[in-house]
Amino acid sequence: MSLPKWQQGLPENKTVTVEKALASISNGCRVFLGTGCGEPQYLLHAMVADKTTQDIMIYQMLSHTLARYVDDPEFVKRFSLKLFFISESMRKAAFEGKIDYLPTYLSQIPKLFQSHRIGLDVALIQVSPPDQYGYCSLGVSVDITRSAVENAGLVIAQVNPCMPRAWGDSLVHIDTIDYVVPHEESLVTYHPNIPGDHVTRRIGHFISQLIRDGDTLQIGFGTLPNAILKHLTDKKDLGLHTQLITDAMLPLFEQQVITNKLKTLLPRRVVASLCMGTEKLYRYIDDNPFFDFRSSEFVSDPLVIARNDNLVSISSALEVDLTGQVCSDSLGYRFYSGIGDQVDFLRGASMSKGGFSIVALPSTAHNGEISRIVSHLSEGAGVATTRGDVDFVVTEYGYAELQGKGIYQRVMELAQIAHPKFRAQLIEEAKKHHYIFADQLPPPEKDLIFLEKYNWRVSLKNGQTTFVRPLYPSDEFEYRNFFYSLKEETIYRRFFYRMKLFSHEVVQQQWAEVDYHDNMSLVGRVQKGGHYEVMAIGSYAQEKDGYAEVAFVVHDDYQGQGVASHMLEFLEQIAKENKFIGFVATVLDENRAMLGVFKKRYPHAEVSTDISGGLFIRMPFVGD
Repeated sequence: MSLPKWQQGLPENKTVTVEKALASISNGCRVFLGTGCGEPQYLLHAMVADKTTQDIMIYQMLSHTLARYVDDPEFVKRFSLKLFFISESMRKAAFEGKIDYLPTYLSQIPKLFQSHRIGLDVALIQVSPPDQYGYCSLGVSVDITRSAVENAGLVIAQVNPCMPRAWGDSLVHIDTIDYVVPHEESLVTYHPNIPGDHVTRRIGHFISQLIRDGDTLQIGFGTLPNAILKHLTDKKDLGLHTQLITDAMLPLFEQQVITNKLKTLLPRRVVASLCMGTEKLYRYIDDNPFFDFRSSEFVSDPLVIARNDNLVSISSALEVDLTGQVCSDSLGYRFYSGIGDQVDFLRGASMSKGGFSIVALPSTAHNGEISRIVSHLSEGAGVATTRGDVDFVVTEYGYAELQGKGIYQRVMELAQIAHPKFRAQLIEEAKKHHYIFADQLPPPEKDLIFLEKYNWRVSLKNGQTTFVRPLYPSDEFEYRNFFYSLKEETIYRRFFYRMKLFSHEVVQQQWAEVDYHDNMSLVGRVQKGGHYEVMAIGSYAQEKDGYAEVAFVVHDDYQGQGVASHMLEFLEQIAKENKFIGFVATVLDENRAMLGVFKKRYPHAEVSTDISGGLFIRMPFVGD
């Protein structure tokens, strides 16, 4: 009987039965297993079935098949499991102490093999059949597998025609393999339970606001980062430089949202290290030059990552404290996942021109009973990412921008995106830690998601863009900096006296009155380098008879650009929604510019002289 075509190119002197190949594994060997969906199931099952194999130390990054055996006491006696990352299927075993977790940055694992700090006697891998030149492909598992192949004393490969041939640095010549075991079987498939609830949708909404057309993305391990991808379908020409390819990315490939055209490193190609998904995904990457698979020491090297301009890293966390420290690998003393490449990509993103990082997480756990924004990390929790590494933290209540901000601002930004019922408690705990002022008011204990519709992008006459949104408690420092940057005359026109101080107490007094209904404040912000600065503030406050008093102050550098006219329009929209029938304002007679703004929008406004000597203007709204 003739061999299948895919077996005919295998070298006879190396092609053996699984029993003969595994006979070379002696007791006490250190064995590497291929990663995730690339793990050689046939070899693994046969090794476990051989009862003479004892005291074996197994090294693996993402494990699936081993989960079938870890509850067997005999297996635990025979095999010691050392994992660089704890997959969902292995968490129970990790909690029970059956796994030795190795906390190591993903980019550094290959160097541990190369230096023999972690010595490998045998590497069990899975490859595609060789081509006419003798080259097999590591397919869906290049990652740390390439380094294991190069540094193990013995390489045993399961040759499987179901393994896709991946482009990039995935090729292994048949001469570097010691034993070849041909066996056809379906690859491990990965079907994550992608959440689609309102929390995930809101997180995806906020992240989509941060992502720009042309950005190059990294998507971290976990269900939440992958669930967010469906909210990016309106973006254009995104790039991808990431460790893991999953089915969640397929729609963005097929709809040509991810084109890689604007990437500055390896343009027009997705750069990745491994693939975990369904058969549909495996066929999509098979012999597809759109994908460039590289080893982990390349893909996750922060210096390589930084060569991508506008690199945005999106990863998840278990909890974040009020200073910005992130725990992503443990629940207290229980190891839950792994360090992985979060820090690699956060630091690479920070060095990327125009790049930044996003850490996303739901605001609560255990059905809303526990806050995941915390005053301090749980006892035993590991600091996977330091407070100096994070740019944005996103929950379903918005995003907090941390980079370049002190502890006070971080506390206010993070408390603002915590679940409303935990905000006051977080503020009180921050006061006990002396992180914030003793008289600091907490963010409102209500869901402010409705404020998301009050976000506008305005093109100014000078060609710049200003972003208008509601004023938040965390804006205090920007608000004060804005005030102190104004000319004395500008301040006088707004406050009718030569105000010299705009202290924390003054801001607190003003903030105490803002409820986003009867009292509303908007800020206009412009981008300066990698951050935003306040350049205008517009407010209204409830008066009598259905009217609200409106006032503006625009930075001297932006006066005459139409800022106040736009903000007046936006404030009117909000006021109408809150049942006001018109605005009133008091303007100095000399402030002709502001008077002109009011008269242009309300040509039938009533103007009279105020007792202070200024002009009092009554501006009824006109029906839509």
